[in-house]
Formats: sequence, structure tokens, C-alpha cells
Amino acid sequence: MTDIFHEIEEDLRRDRFRRLWDRFGIYIILLCVAIIAAAGAWSGYRYWSLKQAQASGARFETANQLLADGKAKEAEAAFDELAKDGTAGYRVLARFRAAGALSTTDRAAGVAAYDALAADSSIGGLSRDVARIRAALLLVDTAPLADIAQRVQAIAEGNGAMRHSARQILALAQFKAGDFAAANKTAQWILDDPEVPPSVRNQAQLIKTLTASAVPPSAAPAAPTQ
Repeated sequence: MTDIFHEIEEDLRRDRFRRLWDRFGIYIILLCVAIIAAAGAWSGYRYWSLKQAQASGARFETANQLLADGKAKEAEAAFDELAKDGTAGYRVLARFRAAGALSTTDRAAGVAAYDALAADSSIGGLSRDVARIRAALLLVDTAPLADIAQRVQAIAEGNGAMRHSARQILALAQFKAGDFAAANKTAQWILDDPEVPPSVRNQAQLIKTLTASAVPPSAAPAAPTQ
């Protein structure tokens, strides 16, 4: 009797499975095909992306070599081409390198290239800050203090990775503009930051020393009454 009930139960299970398969089998097959196709497409895309990145990397190195060889114009052209059709990461790198190459022959054009990077919301905030710092460095010897502050003041007031460079440039620009009191204050601001790099700290200490005379001495304490 037990065997009969067992066989009946097996028949019922097979019957239920057959009905389910008749109803949903085609969808199961389509799902399996879709999964296999998606996995194949993803593998193909990863392979294609790797090859594209390798090609962009090779072009980037070639352009760098042109720049190292003193062929600024050829390097600039190579970086410009890579910035147009390279992979995403290399496009941004190429734009930075192109701006750097351009600044060696045309400082104003180099500043404009860095300013364009700083204004591009499609790239990361840190990269945009780096572009502002680079533009300010190109201008620090010649441009009015307001032009420098426009680029680095907000970075200097923040707590990001580029704040030390921004404060350093701001103090130097204030010193060159003859605003010694402001330069002294910015130098002290730098020195008060415990995370400031040694090289920036040393320059800030020098600026503070050179501008000490611009800071009014503290009022002397009153003599005690007898």
C-alpha cells in the first residue's frame, strides 16, 4: 500500500511540474537566454573597454614623450586629440597636460585652459580645484590680487586636500601685491593648521617674518597701581 501511495504522489508531482512547465517553461528559457546573453555582452564590453584604455594609455605616453623632448606644439596637438576621443580618465588627464604644455608657450592660453577645466561640472571637484590652483600659479607673478583670490579663496577657506596650496598661493599673492598685513594673517592661518606640509609651513614662516613689521604690536600691559 505504501508503494501505491508513493507512486500516486510521484505522479501528482510530475503532473504539477508538467502543468507549470507548459505554462511558464518558455519564460524560463527566455530568462536563461537573457542571462547568458547579458553575461556575454558584459564580458565583451569589459574586453573592449580594456583595449580602449590601453590604446588611450599608449597615446598619452606618446604625447608625454613629445613634451619631454621639447616638442610642445606636437605634444599639445596630441593631447588635444586624446581629450576629444580618448577614454574618460585619459580625456581629463590629456586636458590637464595640454593646458600645461600650452602654458609653456602661451601663459594666457594656459590659464584659459585651466579655467575651462575648473568650470567643467562633468569632472570631479578635486580635479576642478587642481585646475584653479594651476591657473592661480600661472598668474601669481603678474595678475592683480583679486584675480588670484577669485580662484583660490574658496579652496583656502575649505578643509579639502588642496587648501594648503591655495593658502600658500594666496599669501604669496598678497605679499607680492604689497598687502603685508593680509599676507601675515594668511601665513599665520597656514601655521595654525597642524596638517600643513613642511614645505608650505616653511614658506609661510618666511612670509610671516618678512611681514611682521606690518602687524601693529600688541598693547603693552598697564603698570600695576601702587
